[in-house]
Parts: sequence; C-alpha cells; structure tokens
Amino acid sequence: MSEEPLPDPAPSGASCDGQHCVTCSDEAVRVTVLRLLAEGMADVETELGTERISVALVPAAVGDTVLVHAGEAIATVEE
Repeated sequence: MSEEPLPDPAPSGASCDGQHCVTCSDEAVRVTVLRLLAEGMADVETELGTERISVALVPAAVGDTVLVHAGEAIATVEE
C-alpha cells in the first residue's frame, strides 16, 4: 500500500465556473430563483418549468441565477 496522500478531489483554485460541477465534472444547470421557501428550499424556473431545489449551501435571493447540480444549488452566478 502506498504512503502517498490521495489527491484532492477538486483541483487547487477550482470553482464553480461555466456550467460544470468541479467535484464530479457533471454538468450543472443555470436556473432563476422564483421563491424562497422554508428550510433552505426554493422554487426555480428551468427550461422545463418550475422545480423545487435546495439553496441551503448558497446565499440565494429571489431573481438570482444559481447553478444547480443534483437538486442542490452549488453556486450563485453573477451576470
């Protein structure tokens, strides 16, 4: 067994830029926050209509654009 440390899952200096999740490289989707709800949830506008997601990890406000991956907002997008 090697004694070398395991690599960091995200490259140094990585961030949620573009539309990809840095931890798994899957695509994230840009959505617009329509309503903030209790317990860190929000209704958002997507290409397919309104969906409910978690915004517990980001400082989101109504009208903000956020990147969503697997039902979780992972970053706010400054236009």
